[in-house]
Amino acid sequence: MAIPHSPPHFLPSLKTPPIPTLSPSVLSAVPNAAVASGSSPLRVAFQGAPAAYSEFAAKTAIPNCSTLPCRSFSDAISSLHRLLADRAILPVESTLEGTALRNYDLLLRHDLHIVQEINLFVHYCLLAIPDTTGAVEILRNNHLLDTAAIASPRAALLYGLNVLAHGLQDTSWNVTRFLILSKHPSSSTPTTTTSINHRLKTSMVIAHRGAAMMVILKILSAFSSRNLNLTKLEVINPAINDGKGPVMILDVRGKGSLRAFPHVLYVDFEGSLEDSRVNDAIDDISKVSVFVRILGTYSADPNVYDLH
Repeated sequence: MAIPHSPPHFLPSLKTPPIPTLSPSVLSAVPNAAVASGSSPLRVAFQGAPAAYSEFAAKTAIPNCSTLPCRSFSDAISSLHRLLADRAILPVESTLEGTALRNYDLLLRHDLHIVQEINLFVHYCLLAIPDTTGAVEILRNNHLLDTAAIASPRAALLYGLNVLAHGLQDTSWNVTRFLILSKHPSSSTPTTTTSINHRLKTSMVIAHRGAAMMVILKILSAFSSRNLNLTKLEVINPAINDGKGPVMILDVRGKGSLRAFPHVLYVDFEGSLEDSRVNDAIDDISKVSVFVRILGTYSADPNVYDLH
């Protein structure tokens, strides 16, 4: 129950009506100029219905943004490529369920850049078909008085439902990390890492030769010898074919073809490519790797935001 993106699981006897959200296919007639010109607030695509935690994360990270509900994370990514949105937001890990491999898979398959991160407390309430805000709409629209939905407190306000119980999540420290993606690298990040409030973070993915442990030791050495702090290092296993893989990564150089690897290493570290130490570290890592791709440099946000 940690990453708030699972589709609702409905009782077999119920006929599920369409979730009344706008998908990229519905919005294909919207003029692209409104998004591309910058004359309007940034539009952020998210998976789910209004009042989903992804929408709250988007509006917390970009207070003046408008939001675009999508039926799937793939639709949210598609909306960026089709210029229906300026940003897309994906939950990528949580304190309860760990890494969301399928969303990392989406990130690696597309030519997109991480431009922002946000960490959010996730609280669930019993609002009276279990799971997510799409179920809340079904509950209200079909007058299902003998069923209940589990969703955010904001969903209760939006749909006018009573909260029967608070804090249904497994632990009070239920935090999800979201990444905000763009077709273009961030141009508003600070140029210095000296301020704790404006510390830069860079994300990269590495496909390696030989044993993973030896490469991990090389990575640790490359960064520690230059006093660069790693904040995440994880082996990303395949999210498709029941984990049999492969991991597909878009090679953004040249023709931009997809390349297949049995698994890859995902790394977050403090610093940017403006720092010569970072470039030297990446050079060292490249010597023991077959592929390195920078996913983005952005301002690290140490805060955890709460809906309440």
